[in-house]
Amino acid sequence: MATTTTPDALHFTGNDEADALLAHEPFALLIGFALDQQVPVQTAFTGPLKLKQRLGTLDAGAIASTDPGKLEAAFREKPAIHRFPGTMAQRVQDLAAVVVEDYGGDAARVWQDAADGADLRRRIESLPGFGKMKVIALGSVLAKRFGVEAAQELVPNHPTLGDVDSAEALADYQAKKRAHKASLRAQRQSG
Repeated sequence: MATTTTPDALHFTGNDEADALLAHEPFALLIGFALDQQVPVQTAFTGPLKLKQRLGTLDAGAIASTDPGKLEAAFREKPAIHRFPGTMAQRVQDLAAVVVEDYGGDAARVWQDAADGADLRRRIESLPGFGKMKVIALGSVLAKRFGVEAAQELVPNHPTLGDVDSAEALADYQAKKRAHKASLRAQRQSG
Protein backbone atom coordinates (compact mmCIF):
# COMPACT_ATOMS: atom_id res chain seq x y z
CA MET A 1 0.00 0.00 0.00
CA ALA A 2 1.37 3.38 -1.05
CA THR A 3 2.01 6.14 1.44
CA THR A 4 -0.17 9.21 1.05
CA THR A 5 -0.52 12.49 2.86
CA THR A 6 -3.71 14.02 4.20
CA PRO A 7 -4.13 17.77 3.88
CA ASP A 8 -5.83 19.66 6.70
CA ALA A 9 -8.55 20.73 4.29
CA LEU A 10 -9.49 20.91 0.62
CA HIS A 11 -10.45 24.52 -0.06
CA PHE A 12 -13.41 23.82 -2.34
CA THR A 13 -16.32 25.33 -0.37
CA GLY A 14 -15.38 28.32 1.77
CA ASN A 15 -16.81 26.38 4.74
CA ASP A 16 -14.05 25.22 7.10
CA GLU A 17 -16.02 22.21 8.36
CA ALA A 18 -16.96 21.05 4.84
CA ASP A 19 -13.39 21.58 3.58
CA ALA A 20 -11.93 19.53 6.45
CA LEU A 21 -14.49 16.76 5.92
CA LEU A 22 -13.44 16.45 2.26
CA ALA A 23 -9.81 16.00 3.29
CA HIS A 24 -10.42 13.52 6.10
CA GLU A 25 -13.32 11.35 4.90
CA PRO A 26 -12.57 9.70 1.54
CA PHE A 27 -16.23 8.92 0.88
CA ALA A 28 -17.06 12.62 1.37
CA LEU A 29 -14.56 13.44 -1.38
CA LEU A 30 -16.18 10.92 -3.74
CA ILE A 31 -19.66 12.26 -2.94
CA GLY A 32 -18.48 15.80 -3.67
CA PHE A 33 -17.20 14.74 -7.08
CA ALA A 34 -20.40 12.80 -7.78
CA LEU A 35 -22.40 15.97 -7.02
CA ASP A 36 -20.09 18.21 -9.07
CA GLN A 37 -22.42 18.56 -12.02
CA GLN A 38 -24.55 21.54 -13.05
CA VAL A 39 -23.96 23.31 -9.74
CA PRO A 40 -21.10 25.54 -8.50
CA VAL A 41 -18.09 23.75 -7.00
CA GLN A 42 -18.97 25.16 -3.57
CA THR A 43 -22.47 23.66 -3.73
CA ALA A 44 -21.26 20.25 -4.85
CA PHE A 45 -18.54 19.93 -2.25
CA THR A 46 -20.64 21.27 0.63
CA GLY A 47 -23.10 18.46 -0.16
CA PRO A 48 -21.25 15.77 1.83
CA LEU A 49 -21.36 17.86 5.01
CA LYS A 50 -25.07 18.60 4.57
CA LEU A 51 -25.73 14.91 3.95
CA LYS A 52 -23.77 13.90 7.05
CA GLN A 53 -25.65 16.44 9.15
CA ARG A 54 -29.01 15.21 7.87
CA LEU A 55 -28.34 11.46 7.99
CA GLY A 56 -25.94 11.43 10.94
CA THR A 57 -23.33 9.49 8.93
CA LEU A 58 -21.36 9.24 5.73
CA ASP A 59 -20.79 5.52 6.16
CA ALA A 60 -21.06 3.96 2.69
CA GLY A 61 -22.82 0.87 4.03
CA ALA A 62 -25.40 2.93 5.89
CA ILE A 63 -26.08 5.12 2.85
CA ALA A 64 -26.27 2.13 0.52
CA SER A 65 -28.92 0.55 2.74
CA THR A 66 -30.88 3.75 3.51
CA ASP A 67 -34.46 3.79 2.29
CA PRO A 68 -34.30 5.66 -1.06
CA GLY A 69 -37.21 7.90 -0.04
CA LYS A 70 -35.44 8.91 3.17
CA LEU A 71 -32.24 9.63 1.24
CA GLU A 72 -34.09 11.72 -1.33
CA ALA A 73 -35.83 13.63 1.47
CA ALA A 74 -32.41 14.44 2.94
CA PHE A 75 -31.35 15.79 -0.46
CA ARG A 76 -34.55 17.84 -0.84
CA GLU A 77 -34.50 19.37 2.66
CA LYS A 78 -33.96 23.14 2.41
CA PRO A 79 -31.44 24.22 1.41
CA ALA A 80 -31.39 21.35 -1.09
CA ILE A 81 -28.10 19.52 -1.45
CA HIS A 82 -28.29 19.69 -5.25
CA ARG A 83 -30.55 21.24 -7.89
CA PHE A 84 -31.49 17.69 -8.96
CA PRO A 85 -32.11 16.09 -5.56
CA GLY A 86 -33.81 12.89 -6.73
CA THR A 87 -31.23 12.06 -9.37
CA MET A 88 -28.30 12.89 -7.13
CA ALA A 89 -29.69 10.99 -4.14
CA GLN A 90 -29.87 7.92 -6.38
CA ARG A 91 -26.35 8.55 -7.72
CA VAL A 92 -24.91 8.85 -4.20
CA GLN A 93 -26.73 5.67 -3.13
CA ASP A 94 -25.37 3.86 -6.21
CA LEU A 95 -21.88 5.19 -5.40
CA ALA A 96 -22.21 3.94 -1.82
CA ALA A 97 -23.23 0.49 -3.08
CA VAL A 98 -20.15 0.29 -5.33
CA VAL A 99 -17.88 1.38 -2.46
CA VAL A 100 -19.41 -1.33 -0.25
CA GLU A 101 -19.40 -4.09 -2.88
CA ASP A 102 -16.02 -3.41 -4.51
CA TYR A 103 -14.01 -1.79 -1.70
CA GLY A 104 -15.44 -3.23 1.51
CA GLY A 105 -17.01 0.12 2.43
CA ASP A 106 -13.63 1.91 2.45
CA ALA A 107 -13.66 4.62 -0.25
CA ALA A 108 -9.91 5.27 0.14
CA ARG A 109 -9.25 1.80 -1.28
CA VAL A 110 -10.34 3.14 -4.68
CA TRP A 111 -6.94 4.85 -4.89
CA GLN A 112 -4.89 3.18 -2.16
CA ASP A 113 -5.21 -0.27 -3.74
CA ALA A 114 -4.65 0.90 -7.34
CA ALA A 115 -1.69 -0.88 -8.93
CA ASP A 116 -0.85 2.03 -11.25
CA GLY A 117 -2.37 4.94 -13.14
CA ALA A 118 -4.27 2.75 -15.60
CA ASP A 119 -5.79 0.74 -12.75
CA LEU A 120 -6.73 3.93 -10.91
CA ARG A 121 -8.35 5.36 -14.06
CA ARG A 122 -10.38 2.15 -14.46
CA ARG A 123 -11.44 2.21 -10.80
CA ILE A 124 -12.59 5.84 -10.94
CA GLU A 125 -14.36 5.38 -14.30
CA SER A 126 -16.34 2.50 -12.80
CA LEU A 127 -17.86 4.79 -10.16
CA PRO A 128 -21.43 6.00 -10.89
CA GLY A 129 -21.36 9.47 -12.45
CA PHE A 130 -17.60 9.59 -13.03
CA GLY A 131 -16.74 10.37 -16.65
CA LYS A 132 -13.47 11.43 -18.24
CA MET A 133 -13.45 14.96 -16.76
CA LYS A 134 -14.09 13.72 -13.22
CA VAL A 135 -11.37 11.06 -13.60
CA ILE A 136 -8.90 13.82 -14.44
CA ALA A 137 -10.16 16.16 -11.71
CA LEU A 138 -10.18 13.52 -8.96
CA GLY A 139 -6.86 12.14 -10.18
CA SER A 140 -5.35 15.62 -9.97
CA VAL A 141 -6.66 16.15 -6.43
CA LEU A 142 -5.32 12.75 -5.37
CA ALA A 143 -1.91 13.44 -6.94
CA LYS A 144 -1.45 17.05 -5.87
CA ARG A 145 -3.23 17.17 -2.49
CA PHE A 146 -2.82 13.61 -1.20
CA GLY A 147 0.44 12.54 -2.89
CA VAL A 148 -1.11 9.41 -4.47
CA GLU A 149 1.62 8.06 -6.76
CA ALA A 150 -0.76 6.13 -9.04
CA ALA A 151 -2.64 9.36 -9.75
CA GLN A 152 0.37 11.24 -11.15
CA GLU A 153 -0.26 10.14 -14.73
CA LEU A 154 -3.89 11.31 -14.57
CA VAL A 155 -2.82 14.95 -14.05
CA PRO A 156 -3.41 17.03 -17.19
CA ASN A 157 -1.40 20.05 -18.33
CA HIS A 158 -4.24 22.49 -17.53
CA PRO A 159 -5.55 23.78 -14.19
CA THR A 160 -7.89 21.51 -12.23
CA LEU A 161 -9.32 21.34 -8.72
CA GLY A 162 -6.04 19.65 -7.80
CA ASP A 163 -4.40 23.07 -8.06
CA VAL A 164 -6.78 24.62 -5.52
CA ASP A 165 -5.03 25.07 -2.19
CA SER A 166 -6.80 28.18 -0.88
CA ALA A 167 -9.96 30.23 -1.27
CA GLU A 168 -8.06 32.56 -3.61
CA ALA A 169 -6.89 29.62 -5.74
CA LEU A 170 -10.52 28.41 -6.00
CA ALA A 171 -11.66 31.82 -7.25
CA ASP A 172 -8.79 31.87 -9.77
CA TYR A 173 -9.58 28.33 -10.93
CA GLN A 174 -13.27 29.15 -11.39
CA ALA A 175 -12.45 32.33 -13.37
CA LYS A 176 -10.13 30.35 -15.68
CA LYS A 177 -12.77 27.64 -16.10
CA ARG A 178 -15.43 30.21 -17.05
CA ALA A 179 -13.05 31.83 -19.57
CA HIS A 180 -12.21 28.42 -21.07
CA LYS A 181 -15.90 27.52 -21.43
CA ALA A 182 -16.62 30.90 -23.04
CA SER A 183 -13.77 30.33 -25.48
CA LEU A 184 -15.15 26.89 -26.39
CA ARG A 185 -18.63 28.35 -26.94
CA ALA A 186 -17.21 31.08 -29.17
CA GLN A 187 -15.27 28.51 -31.20
CA ARG A 188 -18.40 26.39 -31.69
CA GLN A 189 -20.45 29.42 -32.76
CA SER A 190 -17.84 30.65 -35.24
CA GLY A 191 -17.22 27.16 -36.68
